[in-house]
Amino acid sequence: MPRPRISDVAAAAGVSVTTVSLVMNDVESRISEETRRRVREAAHAVGYAPSSVARGLRTQQTRTVGLISDQIATTPFAGRMLAGAQDAARESGHLVFLVDTGGDGDIERSAIHALTSQQVDAMIYACMWHRVVDAPAGLPSTTVFLDCRPADGGFRSVVPDDRAGGYTATRELIAAGHRRIAYLDTDDAPIASHLRHEGYLEALAEARIPVDPALHVTGATTAQGGRSAAEVLLDLPDDRRPTAIFCFNDRMAVGVYTAVHHRGLEIPRDLSIIGYDDQQLVAAEQDPPLTTIALPHYEMGRWAMEVALGVRAEGDEDATHLMECPVVRRDSVGPPPAQVAKPNRRRASHTERLP
Repeated sequence: MPRPRISDVAAAAGVSVTTVSLVMNDVESRISEETRRRVREAAHAVGYAPSSVARGLRTQQTRTVGLISDQIATTPFAGRMLAGAQDAARESGHLVFLVDTGGDGDIERSAIHALTSQQVDAMIYACMWHRVVDAPAGLPSTTVFLDCRPADGGFRSVVPDDRAGGYTATRELIAAGHRRIAYLDTDDAPIASHLRHEGYLEALAEARIPVDPALHVTGATTAQGGRSAAEVLLDLPDDRRPTAIFCFNDRMAVGVYTAVHHRGLEIPRDLSIIGYDDQQLVAAEQDPPLTTIALPHYEMGRWAMEVALGVRAEGDEDATHLMECPVVRRDSVGPPPAQVAKPNRRRASHTERLP
């Protein structure tokens, strides 16, 4: 069947085509509410919807936003960034066009050209990991960078405050009484790794805890990488072995759990552990549940979209906004073993909560 036309609505409502156009496009006029109701009912009855292309030509707005990413659409624990961006876009009456490039430069260039040709109202460039990137050619000057920073500046961006997150994680362990605190690091994510290490060192210095280089080890950002690095720490002499470990991410913390349990030790009775990410279906599912630092994926996605659409206006146009990474307390952090009363140093049942 042919697509309903505006003239069909006019005939059904008994009004002029101009009146239908004014009503369907919410143009201010002296048309009565009764006439508006009749026009909308007629449009619904004949199945008419105004052309978004035509509206865009008239208003210079397409009510669309382009979001280009490397992996966030295909990585479950980063999907919260997309959810935050979509929620903010929907509240502003915008639709998000998402292109996940998988890190392919050719796909990225094609996506930027396609989205700018469609005259999207705003653009967001997102990355899976906190990193510094070279801004691709062709991005509009109003593009907002999400979870990454443009190397040459010139764009608004939002990233997690990883230095403060590392400080918060270490302070959490210090507050529990620990002084031999290890940082299980990685070489896979240099920006975040360096910043979290700086926060770790800052917290130690503030508490006047000497830095022991043997307590800073690196591994791959996987459970196996975490287990291998944990074995190195657990093999240290008794007087240098850590009583607590701050892990670069939750997956590495899972590997630490495996290493600890393999030796017949218990968490947090013999070793306290804190992770980073608050990864869904990982942190809360450990036994005991993992205390961790949350990456504010949802909040960063919402912030980026609100800035891109002009809903939020903060600071300099080329500034980087640091988003707080809060601690999520569960059951993997307790006092050092020397501070645990002897009656409690036994294997707890699954229903007991360890001190």
